[in-house]
Amino acid sequence: MKYMANVSILSLTIASLFACNDGSENPPTEDPKGDVSMYVTTGNRSQDFKKQAVDFSDEQSAMSITLKPVERFQTMDGFGAAVTGSSAFNLLKMTAEDRKKFLTETFSPTEGMGYSYIRVAIGCSDFSLSEYTCWDDEEAGFGLTTEETDYVIPVLKEIIAINPTIKILASPWTCPIWMKERVDDNPWTGGHLKKEYYGDYADYFIKWIQAFKAQGINITSVTPQNEPLNDGNSASLHMDWEEMGEFVNLHLAPKIKASGLGTKVYLYDHNYDVADYPLNIYKSGIDNDVVAGAAFHDYGGQIDALNYVHEQAPDKELIFTETSIGTWNNGQDLSVRLMADMEYVALGTVNRWCKAVIVWNLMLDSDKGPNRPGGCQTCYGAVDIFRGNFKDIKRNSHYYIIGHLASVVKPGATRIGSEGNTESGIIYSAFENTDGTYALVLMNNTSGNKKITVNSGSKKFTYEVPSRGVVSYRWAK
Repeated sequence: MKYMANVSILSLTIASLFACNDGSENPPTEDPKGDVSMYVTTGNRSQDFKKQAVDFSDEQSAMSITLKPVERFQTMDGFGAAVTGSSAFNLLKMTAEDRKKFLTETFSPTEGMGYSYIRVAIGCSDFSLSEYTCWDDEEAGFGLTTEETDYVIPVLKEIIAINPTIKILASPWTCPIWMKERVDDNPWTGGHLKKEYYGDYADYFIKWIQAFKAQGINITSVTPQNEPLNDGNSASLHMDWEEMGEFVNLHLAPKIKASGLGTKVYLYDHNYDVADYPLNIYKSGIDNDVVAGAAFHDYGGQIDALNYVHEQAPDKELIFTETSIGTWNNGQDLSVRLMADMEYVALGTVNRWCKAVIVWNLMLDSDKGPNRPGGCQTCYGAVDIFRGNFKDIKRNSHYYIIGHLASVVKPGATRIGSEGNTESGIIYSAFENTDGTYALVLMNNTSGNKKITVNSGSKKFTYEVPSRGVVSYRWAK
């Protein structure tokens, strides 16, 4: 009995650590009124995505930012997180009421942050309930599995009900193992797609997209392979650029085009350190009606690779599709991660031409799972839910950085020019939304509060941005 009491005390302690960071400790209040609406988050959680407002005024501070809407860059598609099998599993462990509240706070364009892009796996990922594809038996043919029908699809339907315009990117971790050349005793890991199955694998993509469409879920875009140069994942497939180029150009793109699905293809879907991978495929010849551009992760190389790829192929799109936090980078410590992730994942990618920013698992449990052997055993989610009750939630940096973009920068917005006489540590990006509003997302990575005036022509306002804080502004012209 003494042991059980100690276990109970430990569980309560862990639950309290999660509950104190769930962002809901204060009762809801009436929205603040003002010309400029704002959301503020600080690394010390003194402001936890707090909604505020400020009025236009003639006040002028020493530091200022001026918007330059005549300078126009990329059009934004959206911001979001991956709904893996593990994320869906955890979400469905919540009560229906709690889940609806969380999904509304996350995805609603009017009542929440307005997440606008989701990434899902075609078959399993390293955060699935098992290794599988949707065509494991060659003779039986294609078919969705229980991971899709019982977990991922029900969650996606709930999200779509909250945000009907959500975009969805889909990526496979491996082809069916009967289609690949085996390289070791584990057929799920590594290996190459056999050339005689290129056409069948393209059919697999089409059948998968159509199966989701039949469920009322439209797939906006796909990548031909998650991390094509990573042979070591729990489920993986090696694709050199020549292989991906041949597969896409001769099989996948023509079949997507013939299907009328309208799904876009993004090449590569891997790290900054092999930035020439998609460029080589572009040079080999692509169908520009289907191949929109390239996708990147940040587990290797330098972020300026995005600028390099844009300079080499300015007519092709860039999106950022995966990054992780975990035990190795103090992933649950907002005082450490908020500034770094805002600078290098959120603003860093957007200011280097990315049209979309998607982080990895939306939700993992307090044991960092469920996950697969061989995959990441030390990752945290954008949020982590306490496994003891599947209720208490800890919101991490990735949740906030996506929320700060999604809340004020809406799909279809254009990144615009901006300049200022600010000091080092003040990083920002400006946008014009399709409804005519302006948006500015700004971080203050300095040791002191900074009073900054924002000027958008005939209107300006001044606000003191807290130290180690992020502010998202939105206002009418």
